[in-house]
Amino acid sequence: MPHPTAEERVMKVQEVLMRAIDHEITWIQAAEILGCTTRSLRRWKLRYRTYGMRGLVDGRTRGHRSPRWISPQDVEPLLRLYRERYRGFNVRHFCSIAGREHGLVWSYSFVRQALQAAGVVRKRRPRGRHFMRRPPRPCLGELLHVDGSHHAWLALRPGERQCLVAVVDDATRRLLYAQLSERETTEAVMAALYQVFTQHGLPQALYTDRAGWAVHPLSAGERGVPRPPTQVGRALERLGIEHILAYSPQARGRGERVNRTLQDRLVNELRVAQVRSLASANRYIQARFLALYNAELARPPADPTRAFVTAGGAPLDQILCHEELRHVAKDNTVVLGGVRLQIAKQPGRATCAGLMVVVRRHLDGTHSVWRGPRCWGRFDAQGRAAQRVA
Repeated sequence: MPHPTAEERVMKVQEVLMRAIDHEITWIQAAEILGCTTRSLRRWKLRYRTYGMRGLVDGRTRGHRSPRWISPQDVEPLLRLYRERYRGFNVRHFCSIAGREHGLVWSYSFVRQALQAAGVVRKRRPRGRHFMRRPPRPCLGELLHVDGSHHAWLALRPGERQCLVAVVDDATRRLLYAQLSERETTEAVMAALYQVFTQHGLPQALYTDRAGWAVHPLSAGERGVPRPPTQVGRALERLGIEHILAYSPQARGRGERVNRTLQDRLVNELRVAQVRSLASANRYIQARFLALYNAELARPPADPTRAFVTAGGAPLDQILCHEELRHVAKDNTVVLGGVRLQIAKQPGRATCAGLMVVVRRHLDGTHSVWRGPRCWGRFDAQGRAAQRVA
């Protein structure tokens, strides 16, 4: 059935109004016939008595525009700014930067509709099935998410992928750490934990996926067999931090959403800033990105009490490291990762051969050899003696 024209609509409204004025029908019945509210009907009645038939005509058909109407010519500079400088930014990120750098005063909804109408931003598909939301932890430092995200972070180096190791607080969504590296390694994760623990303290729990640095993979026929902890697991156990392992990406929804936001925002910001190297990218993240990200997206915790605790004098550099047990060879050497370390003669011992020692490779690449609480030697990355400890 075709839609009624504006003239037919006006004639119908007039007829219903006259019947209501003549008390043939009630005003509630008139509103139901016209498919409007009684409040709208009262406004029409007032306009009809003041202007007659002309008062029932829709103002938009008479060329009247809303006082909030914005002409396409006014929107064109916004579209040109997005196309030429910020293409690929999501709408909320673009609004944030345009408001900060270019004085944008329009709302997010208007900008989104304008960009979608111009075809430069796609309309998002409706979300899928319904999931129950896990309430965030109430206190800062009660639970941290640690993850490495492999992505083409440097848009000016096409064809290359890097890994961003990020640490996010569950209660506040605050990004505590973010650094780019070539791969997601144990050393990269431990460097992230070392910086967070020294700056903020020790959290109550750490939530991670089942990457190789977090848990040893199961081999065939090993189900139900307890596995030894990884280097990260050993360090967390010594520090008294609970390690929670996720079994699916969906279980880590909050951390995955942060990764998606970073893949959208950080890539574009690094591209606009003309960043081409990992070192420059990490400097940009520390000097500018982290503060702006947290200022916009972090939120206050439900409970202002901090759950971070001090390390209590624990030597973090001796815990957050690669640690192995080794037997001292007959020539008083031990080998770790292909680097041979020569142990000096120890007081009171003719030889150290045959003894079990702890060999550590630290985050700065140096090595140390320990027998109980005594350090038997410190070495540089190539295995040369750096300090002799009695």
